Amino acid sequence: MTQLDIRYHHVTVKIQDQVAVTHVDQVFYNPNNWAVEGTYIFPLPAEAAVSSFTLWIDGQPVQGQVLDADQARQTYQEIVNKLRDPALLEYTGRGAVHARIFPIPPRGERRVELEYVQTLIAENGLVRYVYPLNTEKFSAKPLESVSISVDVHSGEPIRAVYSPTHAIAVSRDGENHVISGYEASQVLPDTDFALYYSLGKTTAFHLLTYRDPQDAADPDGYFLALLAPQPQIDQQALPKDLILVLDRSGSMDGDKLRQAQAALRFILSHLNPEDRFNLIVFSTGLETYASDLRPATEAPEAQKWVDTLSAQGSTDINRALLEAAAMASDERGGNQRPVYLIFLTDGLPTEGVRNNQKIIDNLAAAAPANLRLFAFGVGYDVDTFLLDSLAQAHHGSTMYVLPKESLDEKLSAFYTRISTPILTDLSLDFGEISTFDLYPSPLPDLFSGSQIVVVGRYHQGGTTRVTLTGMVNGQIQSFQFPDQNFAVQSDHENLISNLQSVIPRLWATRKIGYLLNQVRLHGPDQEMVDQIVRLSIRYGIVTPYTSYLVTEPAALGAAEQDRIAQDQLRQLQAQAAAPSSGQAAVEKAAGQGSMAEAQAPAQAETNAAGQVRIVGSRAFVLSEGKWVDTAFDPQHMQTVKVAFLSEDYYALAKSHPDLAAAFALGQAVIAFSDGVLYEVVPTGTNLPPVAVPTAPSPSPTAPVPAPTHVPSIQPTPSLPKASSVSFPCLGWLMPLVLFSLAALWVRYRRL
Repeated sequence: MTQLDIRYHHVTVKIQDQVAVTHVDQVFYNPNNWAVEGTYIFPLPAEAAVSSFTLWIDGQPVQGQVLDADQARQTYQEIVNKLRDPALLEYTGRGAVHARIFPIPPRGERRVELEYVQTLIAENGLVRYVYPLNTEKFSAKPLESVSISVDVHSGEPIRAVYSPTHAIAVSRDGENHVISGYEASQVLPDTDFALYYSLGKTTAFHLLTYRDPQDAADPDGYFLALLAPQPQIDQQALPKDLILVLDRSGSMDGDKLRQAQAALRFILSHLNPEDRFNLIVFSTGLETYASDLRPATEAPEAQKWVDTLSAQGSTDINRALLEAAAMASDERGGNQRPVYLIFLTDGLPTEGVRNNQKIIDNLAAAAPANLRLFAFGVGYDVDTFLLDSLAQAHHGSTMYVLPKESLDEKLSAFYTRISTPILTDLSLDFGEISTFDLYPSPLPDLFSGSQIVVVGRYHQGGTTRVTLTGMVNGQIQSFQFPDQNFAVQSDHENLISNLQSVIPRLWATRKIGYLLNQVRLHGPDQEMVDQIVRLSIRYGIVTPYTSYLVTEPAALGAAEQDRIAQDQLRQLQAQAAAPSSGQAAVEKAAGQGSMAEAQAPAQAETNAAGQVRIVGSRAFVLSEGKWVDTAFDPQHMQTVKVAFLSEDYYALAKSHPDLAAAFALGQAVIAFSDGVLYEVVPTGTNLPPVAVPTAPSPSPTAPVPAPTHVPSIQPTPSLPKASSVSFPCLGWLMPLVLFSLAALWVRYRRL
């Protein structure tokens, strides 16, 4: 089968006052010994006024044609019929631009540059940009390089910047300019890239919800709440107390100590004017910079003191932590400041109290309630049980610095994030809406220039008032957000392109991470293992000891899940207690911690076998040559059979986009839609007609306003502008390359 590789995929986006200009740069490589020639197809965007569209191939303008949705669907269906490959079905209902692509010689390349303009819509102050990075079906091999850079300028202040789909880096240049970016190498991305940012001077709360009441197994909804600071809070940045506790035992000698000193100097030079601080260094004994907390004005003297430190002796962790707790407790009378304890060590307790639980209990008894502990474990010799337990008990987190990572960069970046607290001791009240299973819990403090992403579940939908409460300078403050809508039912017409369908998998990722941490720290029990197994299967999240997603040949119904959970529990109970230090322990702790704090769902590409695929919020497993929705229980559910490539098959795909996307997985599929379970069977099977339900009515969509200002982009004269066409579907989709040699389409999907 002829295939192409995509060498790189680079995207640069410039957004000026909600007008987005997207430039795509790709290189296609022909690894074959023969030339190929074909057609470049670009499915059209939704809710966008496309005012400029320019397509260049190897520096030459090419002629294109705009197809409406019906024309595009006919083209897709013809290709599916010829190749008996349903991969194009997920684009049913979308228009397209197509153009002839120049022949690609054997072992040759073609560079394609695409540029388009669209207007973004702000809903309740939240702007969404989407780029289609779902390229698993388009390349025979992993992409050497993928990058997306989004440069946002706005006349209004930009508050929160968040991607629910990818881990991004964010750089701010004042209130009105933000650059965010995503980079990866040797990957086959399978999720569209989405970026949300909020605008306005008072916006501090955004709510995204998803609920599928047709899911009989679990009809409850999912929500994501994005909390971002308000300017009036920013102006009241809270003075904080900072206690830095540094391990200077002999094992820290060399680069580790030098990097730790550099990080401490950075932190001391970036204290806020009203902050107080102190430093404790420990080994066999301990030494403090001062006897009590000192004002920020003394930072230069403290930096000189840091420069005199040397590494020597053993590791008395218990004594150092109790000294820090006493320092914070001495200020407890009338002290309403948050206290942040940054604890850095590279080893196990070897002096004084060595029992982990005793150290944990001692600090719990001595520490004030306003103390937050952030632990940094350097290298592989740290005790992950001790560090994670301490951070968990004191509303903090643990960061692990692996041998090849830079300690000073990681610690400095962390301090920059927490340097300016603005709201502490947060709580959320959802009014009349019953919520449960919220993560993170408890809520962390809110810092200037950042946001908190909360995910959870809810029972019945409706409209409610949400109240955010926190402490500011010892005073309780509440912030009201009325008319927050928890969806009764999500829009199935746009189910697949609706990015809110990622919320269930983000929630499941965090919950699985939390449960794995509980098993690691406290040991397994039947209830926790049951939950991990069921969540892993339902959402297609492969965990360290749930490899059954890619090894079990049978459908994973309720009975099979019970068996797997019981087997896993027996194996865990039979194993000797895993060591809490060493490379394996540190890597496990870091991985499970990142799941519990994930900003985006676990990606299906973690499954190297390619047997797990995600469609919207649902997971499919390849079982005996058939793609099966993991919610299917063969012992209790009946399927409605539909023949592959039959009239009913295409009618279902046309009326239900969620089914079209599921059918695109392959020739044999079992998938739910509107509470009905459909099974695709081979062509020619003698079946009764299928009752094709009427497609759900889409939610009304407001007209897309024309851009008030369009950057100067000159379209290719021979290529028609797309500005005269309106596009009713959601999301941009990746280009496809279709090849006419022997009437074959080059297949990029790995089946």
